[in-house]
Amino acid sequence: MGQRTSDGGVGRVRYAGECEMARRQERRHAVSGGGKLWISVIVASLGGCMVGPDYKRPEVSVPGDWSESTAGGPTAQAAGVARWWKTLGDPVLDSLVARAVESNSDLKIAAARIREARALRRIVSAGEWPTVNSSGAYRRSKQSESTEFAQIASGFAGGGVPAGAGSFGGFGKEMDLWQGGFDASWELDVFGGVRRAVEAADAEVAAVEESRRDVLVALLAEVGQNYVELRGLQKQIGIVQANVKSQQEMVELTRARFKAGLTGELDVVRAEAQVALTRSQLPVVEALSRRAIHRLGVLTGQWAGALSEELSKAGAIPGVPAVVPVGLPSELLRRRADVRRAERQVAAATARIGVATADLFPKFSLTGGIGLQSNKFKTLGNWDSRFWSIGPGVSFPVFDRGKIRANIQVQNARQEQALAWYENTVLRALAEVEDALVAYAKEQVRRDSLEEAVKANRRAVELASDLYTKGLADFLSVLEAQRSLYSSEEQLALSERSVSVDLVALYKALGGGWEEEGGEGK
Repeated sequence: MGQRTSDGGVGRVRYAGECEMARRQERRHAVSGGGKLWISVIVASLGGCMVGPDYKRPEVSVPGDWSESTAGGPTAQAAGVARWWKTLGDPVLDSLVARAVESNSDLKIAAARIREARALRRIVSAGEWPTVNSSGAYRRSKQSESTEFAQIASGFAGGGVPAGAGSFGGFGKEMDLWQGGFDASWELDVFGGVRRAVEAADAEVAAVEESRRDVLVALLAEVGQNYVELRGLQKQIGIVQANVKSQQEMVELTRARFKAGLTGELDVVRAEAQVALTRSQLPVVEALSRRAIHRLGVLTGQWAGALSEELSKAGAIPGVPAVVPVGLPSELLRRRADVRRAERQVAAATARIGVATADLFPKFSLTGGIGLQSNKFKTLGNWDSRFWSIGPGVSFPVFDRGKIRANIQVQNARQEQALAWYENTVLRALAEVEDALVAYAKEQVRRDSLEEAVKANRRAVELASDLYTKGLADFLSVLEAQRSLYSSEEQLALSERSVSVDLVALYKALGGGWEEEGGEGK
């Protein structure tokens, strides 16, 4: 899928022509004069010479279309995926999404990581520029008179040289020294090691930004799924309550028939048992609905019970649109944040090969300093108190080149890992969409069948109750019809919830939930 070079790099390895030219100039001018050498070094440093592989986006093959399709039929353009929750048409969900984006803790952590990555990038880029330091000092000192050198100097002074004159003075005297100035150093990035490091840092910043988008996609999908589950559970509660009411009416009917001598006590007991069994489902479903409310509270950055009053009132399960904007597989590579992050990590790993390769070559630097120095503060500002120094330097690895080459191999291996991870991420993304498509489509078929089953079971309850009232059927027929109706209604509610949950999962698999300035997923 990706194009690897012989050394593991993606794309072609280019040791720029400027680098070769600069090295030839260095060898040619090394004999003719150091000044020309350093001029050529500076020119090469500023001319864009960089060692290591140049990054090229990995090429991956994706199918032209999806093997699965939605029941409503996918569209050619994945328009509207960025704000997918709007397609569900639920104002409460819209409000929860807005609050989650504003206050969720995971998003705040991801945003802080972006700021961290950008600051680290500025630290790396600082290596491209000189460093300048200022210093100031005052020192009062006295030299020993008991040293051999001091005694020799004293002998010269006794032989006619005035004490304290020339370079022999000052022994035994207290002296002041005032000093202040600037010093600077600049390591010239001749072979592009720093620029490759900046390139890697830029890619890391982009990868962290994609990580935040991935967190955002997951967060919005979790909000949507928990909200749909809450509404589904509330519908289940309503179904249980409606069945309890209907079954309680049957209890009253059997009691009346028992008092009239038209049936036995067994029918009454069976009817009461059925009511108790159905009512026993309420605490379980109510507990699950409370948990969903608590999860939504945490997702929106609030304490668990903050949304209890707002969400306790039952609401409808959000509906699904007639057509889902799935788009084409090729669009997924531009829209899925995890795929985009993996691609940027390949770019960063490729740039680090250049950073490691640059250590094989000499490092050139310029250092200098300027300042003022005097024994008296009042003469510190005099022109004669100035001092300065300037000079180039060069260092070249000799005995640790084996370690450097091993580090290059390490970076090559890491780049290969990043490339394999990118390819795997693409495959997993495609598989997630295919899985979501088939789950969404098949659950709609199941929902339609359950709707027919509910209609039939309701008619069966009506018929069984009517026949029982007329004495033409036993009570077991009524109980069986009621149980079938309750089961089918419960399954229908679960299926309606699953359809909407599967839709949210499909939008998540498509990378929906974020939008770049100037267009979605670009």
